Formats: sequence, structure tokens, C-alpha cells
Amino acid sequence: MNLEVDNIHVTLSGTNIVKDISLCVKSGQFIGIIGPNGCGKSTLLKSIYKVIKPKQGSVFLDGSDVLKSSPRSISRKMSVVGQFNDLSFDFTVHEMVMMGRTPHKNLMESDNKEDYEIVDAALKKVNLSSYSNRSYLTLSGGEKQRAILARAIAQEPKFLVLDEPTNHLDIKYQLEILSIVKSLKIGTLAALHDLSLAATYCDILYVIKKGKVMASGKPDNVLTKELVKQVYEIDCEIYTNPVTGGLAIAYFPPVD
Repeated sequence: MNLEVDNIHVTLSGTNIVKDISLCVKSGQFIGIIGPNGCGKSTLLKSIYKVIKPKQGSVFLDGSDVLKSSPRSISRKMSVVGQFNDLSFDFTVHEMVMMGRTPHKNLMESDNKEDYEIVDAALKKVNLSSYSNRSYLTLSGGEKQRAILARAIAQEPKFLVLDEPTNHLDIKYQLEILSIVKSLKIGTLAALHDLSLAATYCDILYVIKKGKVMASGKPDNVLTKELVKQVYEIDCEIYTNPVTGGLAIAYFPPVD
């Protein structure tokens, strides 16, 4: 299932936040959006999954016009995992994940055997089967994020959006979340904060600064010390990690 985003422009409170951004995610690709805080990453994603209405542009998912389609119809194809998932009401982990079945059910339709099987499989996928009856509010940050990912998986999506889902997590949970997502082998568009993780998991990167795409391409081609300096205003050295063979980044603290 392909995602086509063309010339999206978002204005909030009279300020141009996203400026004519276009991107493409082909079926099965893991595409990353990187850039400094406030560059427009999350705003762009929110316009794609219909939380913010763009001033102009189009979004097509497998040929369906996302911006003109109902949220219910889109949620049958696309799941979203955000950065923060605080709740005022208490639910068990199983109840939270079961909410992922809502787009596939009619009003007042009860949960059936298939729903329970899908939820159990989603919990197993994120290693939370033993937490099924736990209160969601008692979970750690990483456990909550895995429960939210399980809910997204229970939607049986063909496409996944990650809106900076790992920023507040320790490295163990960052790796767990992204590894699980990668194993789904579905089209994924993710706003990420950590450049090394983005280089490890993403097939293609889009680099954004001040609402515009500065560069795009494979991580090895895009992530250069010149680009990092231009976008993040910090010096670094980019090299091949001798242990993993992957791209690694060493940052140099600013000098007065």
C-alpha cells in the first residue's frame, strides 16, 4: 500500500509551519522524517492522519483520497502511534488493545472470537501477553508504548504512522519498538529524533528544516557532516561503526 503526499502546506495561527512538502512511501518501506525540534515533522504527520487540516495539498493512500475520506475508512487502513499516550481513565492492557478493533466494527457490535484472537496475537507480538489484565496506568513508559503499538497492530493496518514514538524512552524500548515495527513489513512513515536509529531502521530519510525538505535519500547518502551542520547547527563526524558495520555519528560539543 503506497502513500503519496503532494505539496502539503500547513498554516497555524498565521505561521507557515509546513511549506509545500511532497513525499512517497512505497509498500513495505520504512521512511523516516528527521529534523530539529519545531521544524514541522509532527505537524506534517498530523496533516497526513487528519488531525490538522492542511491549507493545500493532497494525501493518497492506496489510491484513496485521505483528506476527503472519513476517519473511520482511513483507520481501517492506517494506524498511528504517537509520542505521548496519557489517559484520564483506567483500562486494562487488553481493553486498550481491543480499542484497535473499533474501526472494523459496527456501532454497539460486541467483540467476537476473531477480535480476541487478533488482540492476543498483537499482545504476543509486543511481548505483553502476561500484562493483559494489568492496569494500563501502572505500566512504565516503554510498556505503555508497546501497548499502544499493540493497539495499532490490532487495527490490522496496511500502513503505519509513527509520530516521534521513542523520544521519551530509554534505549532498550527504543530498539524494541522500532524492531517490532520493522518486523511488520508494512509501509511506515516515522518522525524520529535520533539520527543513528533513523539510519539503522529507515530505508529512506527526508530531512526537514523550517518546514521545508532540505534533502532526501538513503541514510548513507543523506547523513553527512555537512548536512548535520546545516540542519542541526552542530559539528559531528560520520563513520562506519566497526562493530555493527552501520552508520555512526560522533557529535562535538559547541565551543565558546
